[in-house]
Amino acid sequence: MSKDVTKDMTTGKPLILILQFAFPLLIGNFFQQMYNVADAAIVGRFLGPKALAAVGASSSVQFLVLGFCIGICCGFGVPIAQRFGGKDYRSMRAYIWHSIFITIAAAVLLTTICALLCPAILHILTTPANIYKDAYIYLLIIFLGIPCTLLYNLLSSILRAVGDSKTPFLFLVFSTILNIILDLVCIVVFHWGCAGAAIATITAQGISGLLCLVFILKKVPILHPTAEDRAFCPQIMAIPMGLQYSITAIGSMVMQSANNGLGDVYITGFTAAMRIKQFAMCPFDAIATGVSTFCGQNLGAGKTDRIKKGILQGVFVGMAYGLVAGIVLIFFGRTLTLLFVKPSATAVLDASAKYLRCLGFFYWSLGILNTCRMTTQGLGYSGRAILSGAVEMAARCFVSLALVPIFHFDAICFADQSAWITATLYIVPTCLLVVRSIEKKRKEYK
Repeated sequence: MSKDVTKDMTTGKPLILILQFAFPLLIGNFFQQMYNVADAAIVGRFLGPKALAAVGASSSVQFLVLGFCIGICCGFGVPIAQRFGGKDYRSMRAYIWHSIFITIAAAVLLTTICALLCPAILHILTTPANIYKDAYIYLLIIFLGIPCTLLYNLLSSILRAVGDSKTPFLFLVFSTILNIILDLVCIVVFHWGCAGAAIATITAQGISGLLCLVFILKKVPILHPTAEDRAFCPQIMAIPMGLQYSITAIGSMVMQSANNGLGDVYITGFTAAMRIKQFAMCPFDAIATGVSTFCGQNLGAGKTDRIKKGILQGVFVGMAYGLVAGIVLIFFGRTLTLLFVKPSATAVLDASAKYLRCLGFFYWSLGILNTCRMTTQGLGYSGRAILSGAVEMAARCFVSLALVPIFHFDAICFADQSAWITATLYIVPTCLLVVRSIEKKRKEYK
C-alpha cells in the first residue's frame, strides 16, 4: 500500500514531477490559509474592526513561534527525503523515530514558555490598551494549541518527503471546512468572541494531525520504525530550519511593533492586508517545497544534473506566478479587503489597499527567493539559508526602526519589499555555489 502513496522523483521530467507534487500542496496551502482568512473575515464582519485588530496585533509573533514549529518539522523532512531517494529506508525510519521525540519535547517547551510570556510579548508589540484583552486571550489559546500545529506539520512533512502531498491536502481540506463551521458556531452561536476564533483554529488543526497519524499507521508501513531502526541519529536539519523561519519572523515583529504604534486604523488595515498577502504567497511555498523535495531526493540518488534543472524551472514558474499575483494585488487589493471590513471603514480600506499595491510591484521576487532558499535547505546547507533569513530580518528592521518614525505607514508599505530584494541578492549566488560544490564533491567521489 505504501508504494501507492510514495513518489520517487529521481526519474522523469523535472517540471512535471515538481508541478504534480506541488499542486495538491498548493491547494492544501490555500486551505491552510483559509484558517487565518476565515478567522479574520468572521471576526471582522461579526465582531468589528477593533476585534480584527486584536486578532492581528500579534500575527508576527504567531508567525515567529508557529513558523519555528513548521520549520523544525520541515527540517525533519529533508533527511527523510534524501534517504528515501537513496533507498536507505532503515536510516529514513531512524530519522522518523527521533523526530517524534524531539517534536514532543519541543511541544512541551514551546507551549510552556510562550503561554507564560504572553503578556510580555503583547507589551513589546506596543499593543493598544483598548484591544489588549482580546489580543491576549486569542494569542494565549493559539499558543496552547502549539502541540496540534506540531502534530500536523511533522506528519505531513514526513508524507511529503516520500512524495505524498495528496494525503495531507485532503485532510487539510476537511479540517479547514471544519474550522469555518467552528468559527461560526463559537463566534455567532456561543458568542465567545476572539477566543472562539482561536479555539476553532487549534481544534481543526489538531483533527487534521490525528487524521495524518491514523493514515500513516494504517496505510504506510514503510514509515513505521522498528526496534532496529531506533539507533541514534543527529537531526541536523530540524533546528536550523526552524531558526530560519523564526529569524525572518523577528523582522516581522519589529515591523508590526512599529505599525502598532500608528493606531487602530493601521493595525486593522495591516491585519487585513497581511491575510491577503499570506494567501497570495501559497503558490510560492508550494513550488519551493516541490523543488526542495525534488532536489533532496535527487541529491540522495546522486543526480546533480536533475537538481540544476529543477531549480531553474522552479524559479521560472515562481516568477511567472509572482507577476500575475502582483497585478491582482495592485488593482484589486481594496476589493479583496472588503472580505474583512465593511465598506464604511474607508480609512482601513485605504490603508490595506495601499500596502497591497506597493507589494504587488515586487511580488515576483518571492518566486526567486523562496525557491532558492528552500532548495539550499533541501540540499543540506541550512546554515546558509539561515543567513538569508538574517539578511531579510536586518533589512526589515532597518526600515521599521529608521524610516517608520519619519515616513510612518509609507515606510511600512515598503518594508517587506526591501527585505525580499536584499535577501534575494544574497541567496541566488549562494544557491549557485551550493550546486557547484555538490557537483565538485560528486566528481571527486567518482
